[in-house]
Amino acid sequence: MVLVSAKRKFTSPATLMKAIAISSVVASTVLVTGCASKPLINGSTRYAAAPDFYTVRSGDTLSGIATRYGLNYVTVAQMNDIAEPYRIFVGQSIRLKNNSNSRNTTTQAIAQAAPIQRQTIALPSNTTASAPVTPAKVTTPTVAKAVTPAPVVAATGLRWVKPSQGSILQSYNLSAGVKGTRYTGKDGDPVYAAADGQVVYAADGLKEYGNLVLIKHINGYITAYAHNSKMNVKSGENVTAGQKIAEMGSTGTTRTMLEFQVRLDGKPINPANVLANN
Repeated sequence: MVLVSAKRKFTSPATLMKAIAISSVVASTVLVTGCASKPLINGSTRYAAAPDFYTVRSGDTLSGIATRYGLNYVTVAQMNDIAEPYRIFVGQSIRLKNNSNSRNTTTQAIAQAAPIQRQTIALPSNTTASAPVTPAKVTTPTVAKAVTPAPVVAATGLRWVKPSQGSILQSYNLSAGVKGTRYTGKDGDPVYAAADGQVVYAADGLKEYGNLVLIKHINGYITAYAHNSKMNVKSGENVTAGQKIAEMGSTGTTRTMLEFQVRLDGKPINPANVLANN
């Protein structure tokens, strides 16, 4: 088990990717130095009441948090999809109770962590009124203007746009190891933020993903943009849907492409379920 370091605002690339389950990191074993808070209250044998979620602070360990509230750290790890060696990071929200209110609590914790506003977008009407035609006059037909497909505003509470204008190279297929949608294109083609959010990682610490950008959104969503040739944003920046955040490239892979992933509460979902049908 590894102690949390508070020297940096954001965690190391491998630890962060472990927290959102994008990839496995190399396991290592380090002795716990016992910096967790004492589990007793006023010298009694009564444990502190466990909240639904606990936000990790500097010096916390998973076993220390579990002991503080009279819980089994293995059970807590399983609830949060945290694999051995049970690494956690400062600011991470750890679920301590598995109940029906956990989703709402998660939403509140993420909304408080970044100043992201919910948006309600009115979808345009495609109904075009026909101009009346009188028998005595010949009217020139009116050519309707093309309507650009509007971003989808679904139950996610987010406004979604496509991250690339390139054609689809491979679609989401977990059985084939494809955890998102892969777009083809040329070096330097723009890569767009799929929804409003906050950049939580922009670096090349994971070779298999090359230059990687991670954006955290409301309601438990995280999006990933891999293999970029150039990154136009930094960790901590707030971005809007459709904003250029990177340029397509081939870092970490053998051909030019964008690998776009969507995670909900740490688990991969099909991007086609939330993206606009452009």
